[in-house]
Amino acid sequence: MAIPPQTPHPPPSWSRSVTETVRGSHQFTVRGFSLAKGMGPGRHLASDIFAVGGYHWAVYFYPDGKNPDDNANYVSVFVALASDGADVRALFELTLLDQSGRARHKVHSHFDRALQAGPYTLKYRGSMWGYKRFYRRSLLETSDFLKNDCLVLNCTVGVVKNRIETPKNIQFHVPSSDMGRCFKELLSLGIGCDITFEVGDEKVRAHKWILAARSPVFKAQFFGPIGKPDLRRVVVEDVEPVVFKAMVNFIYADELPSIHELAGSVSMWTSTVVVQHLLAAADRYGLDRLRILCEAKLCDELTPETVATTLALAEQHHCAELKTACLKFAAVRENLGDMQCW
Repeated sequence: MAIPPQTPHPPPSWSRSVTETVRGSHQFTVRGFSLAKGMGPGRHLASDIFAVGGYHWAVYFYPDGKNPDDNANYVSVFVALASDGADVRALFELTLLDQSGRARHKVHSHFDRALQAGPYTLKYRGSMWGYKRFYRRSLLETSDFLKNDCLVLNCTVGVVKNRIETPKNIQFHVPSSDMGRCFKELLSLGIGCDITFEVGDEKVRAHKWILAARSPVFKAQFFGPIGKPDLRRVVVEDVEPVVFKAMVNFIYADELPSIHELAGSVSMWTSTVVVQHLLAAADRYGLDRLRILCEAKLCDELTPETVATTLALAEQHHCAELKTACLKFAAVRENLGDMQCW
C-alpha cells in the first residue's frame, strides 16, 4: 500500500506590534521674571518651537497664572502642540531647574504615571498639557529656582509611536567596509603592480590606476592628454622615502598609516616631522583629505619646539586653520616662555 506524500507545513507567520516613545527635550529660559509679572492671568511667554516625533511643540509660561480665579498666586506652565495633528498621544515632563547647584529640581513627570494614566491625547493644534498651579509664586520668588531674575525650565516630550514588525523587517548585520584592507594587501604583496617609483635609495611599487583614481596629479601623469600610460619607472625627487611610502599607504587605505612602523628605527624621523613632510607631499599630489588629516594631527602635536616649523609649513601651503592654531599656541604666555628658552 502506497504511503501518500505528506503535505509540507506552511512557513510560520508572525507579526509584532511595537509601541514606543520618541523623546526630545527643550530648555526654556525666562529672563526678567520680575518684569513679566503683572501681564495678567491667561497671558503667557512662549518658547521657541521645537520638534519631537514629527510634531512641533512649544512651552507656555504664565507669570500670573493661567486661571484668573487663582489671583496670580501661582505660575502656570504648559506644553502646547504647535503643529497640525489629531489625536497625538504623548508623555511629558516639566522640570524647574534648581540654580543653587544642589540639583533639587522641581519635576512634574507624566512618564512616571504612564502605567496608571497612560499617554495624554492632544486633539488638535493648540492642545496643551501642564499645570495651572505649577508653583506658588511667593515661594518661587524666594527659592533657588530664581537666580538673577532668571528661571530655567526643561521640557521633555515623548511622542507615542506604533509600528508593526514582520519577517520583512529583520535587520541584517552589514560588515564594515574592508576595501582599504584589500587594497593594502594588493600593495603589500605586489600583486599586479605596474609602476615603480625610485625614491632615494628605495623602490616603491604600486598600481597606476589606483594612484590615478585618488590623485589628480598621478591621473594627469599617467592618463592625461600628455600622460604616459606605458610608463614603468618614475624617479621621485624632493620627497623622502618614508614620506612617499606613507602617502602611498594612505592612497590605498584612506587612513593615516602608522608613522612609527614606516619610519622604523630612524631616530631623526619623529612623528611630527614625518607628518609635516607628509602634508607637503599631500599638497603636491592633490590629496586634500590627507592634507587636512595632517593639519589636524599637527594641531594636536604642537609643542614649543615644533610650532615655528609648523607655522612656516602652514604659511607655505596655505593651511589657514593650522596657521591660526600655531598663532594661538604661540600667544599663550607659558608656551611663549618655553619657546624663548628653547
